[in-house]
Amino acid sequence: MDLDAVRTFVAVAETGQFQAAADDVGITQQGASRRVASLERELGVQLFARTARGARLTVDGQALLPHARELLRAAERVTAAVTPGRRALRIDVVSRRIAPANVLYTFYQQHPGIELDVVALLNADAATALAEVGAGTLDATFRSLRDTAGKVPRELRSARVIDDRHELLIGPRHPLANAKTVTLAELADHPIWMPGMSDAEPMGYYDDLAKAFGLTIDTIGPSFGIEALLAELADSTRLATFAGEGTRYLWPESYDLRRIPVVDPTPVYPLSVIWRADNPHPVLADFLEYLDIRYQTTVSGDVWTPDWAR
Repeated sequence: MDLDAVRTFVAVAETGQFQAAADDVGITQQGASRRVASLERELGVQLFARTARGARLTVDGQALLPHARELLRAAERVTAAVTPGRRALRIDVVSRRIAPANVLYTFYQQHPGIELDVVALLNADAATALAEVGAGTLDATFRSLRDTAGKVPRELRSARVIDDRHELLIGPRHPLANAKTVTLAELADHPIWMPGMSDAEPMGYYDDLAKAFGLTIDTIGPSFGIEALLAELADSTRLATFAGEGTRYLWPESYDLRRIPVVDPTPVYPLSVIWRADNPHPVLADFLEYLDIRYQTTVSGDVWTPDWAR
């Protein structure tokens, strides 16, 4: 069914005049008459009775009118769903606990009127996430790009926008529990426990960190969830793990866990935002600008990143 013909039919029904309806939809009176006539032929009914005063709906026209209006509303919803700036901006934050999710949340707080679809592709590798962006099912994702040496497919763009500083997360019985800060050299004598890690990007990063500073980072064993990990840390005299400064964990007050900054230098997990070069979504442009400004104001201090991120 021709939506232009339906739109013209509704305009004639509402104005009662072919000329007035033609003015509303931006065509000639003859064009309006042709559209309505075409719709009548398609439906096999007469929609208007022509009178000296204009056009009056027939019984069939009256029956069609509410459905025609609903059809036009549905067409408007379809258009809105895919029109940049009107559909929701779809961003993959990898996990709702880590830095990208918190950065996106802060952006949303500053722009509360935007439509946002927050996705967490926790178990997807970088290649899968970039393919989603390339296919247009995501507007952007956050990845370290370790395995691509910072390169992305030709149709995509990337920018390093987050350096997530490391903190040591330990329980009250750990030997370093009362430290204000801890150096990487001090951590050489204390194993870091990060079970269940399977994504090649973070695994590669922590391998690089361990080799650079002689650390023992144990990723062997299944993960039973962050709640189980936090409970283990709270009771242990030796277990410790790394947590990004931008990571948000909650635990019972009785755990008395401590987050201790790692210094001299501070290792940072580098994250880039990746998006399609031809994506016209105006909210994406605002978000990219926000990320750039935020990053420029947070880069400072004695930090360590692996060679591939420099």
